[in-house]
Amino acid sequence: MIRRVVVLGAAFAGLAFLLLPVVAIFARVPPGRLLSQLGDGAVLDALRVSAETSALAQLLVLAVGTPTAVVLARRFHGRELLVSVVELPLVLPPAVAGIGLFAAFGRFGLLHTSIPFTRLAVVFAVAFVSGPLYVRAAIAAFEGVDANIVAASRTLGAGPTRTFFRVVLPLARTGLAAGAALALARGLGEFGATIMFAGSLRGVTETLPLAVYSEFNVDFDVALSISALLVALSAALLITLKWRPSVSTSRFRFAASS
Repeated sequence: MIRRVVVLGAAFAGLAFLLLPVVAIFARVPPGRLLSQLGDGAVLDALRVSAETSALAQLLVLAVGTPTAVVLARRFHGRELLVSVVELPLVLPPAVAGIGLFAAFGRFGLLHTSIPFTRLAVVFAVAFVSGPLYVRAAIAAFEGVDANIVAASRTLGAGPTRTFFRVVLPLARTGLAAGAALALARGLGEFGATIMFAGSLRGVTETLPLAVYSEFNVDFDVALSISALLVALSAALLITLKWRPSVSTSRFRFAASS
């Protein structure tokens, strides 16, 4: 009995510890005031920058990450090393990720570009830290595709490209969508690499997380409003992941190419 009470008490304490900061964001300021603060110019500027850069970063992650996952889903010598390279940004300290991007793409970096402190720098920072989440999920999704179905498609006359787009992608789409959602959520909350590589210029590179930091000592209510917005967006993405429909292979068809 005592052991059960201790376990339940520890579980309650753990849940309360995780939930309390989120509840406090909404409890500190009335909902009506939180909503009114979202009309602040700093919030609107940060929201626009976050929306634009997150969309572009997501396109970049999908365009580069999908072919990468296709290659790494195959078994070959050195595959595990390459997968580890892809996963490395997940464990890098955010400041190190930002310094690395600066050393690679800065004016005096390896590639001698003028990308730092521009909107493109935000896109690169977001894609760098969020891309590995998509690639990991995509690798698992492609590995889960039944090789017999792929072989059947090829036997019926479909070429590699047609098989990929008509068979492999539809079968893997649930895992790909989950990875894309995780990458988007991670990108929306990116702070460290962005502020190191892109700075925090209002209306140019200041995203929602950077706006929280900027407004913290200026107007705490505005910082709370932006935080509440980020919590709402994160919760919506999490619910979408939890309730995504399952995929049945019977729904997909393939036929011989003409």
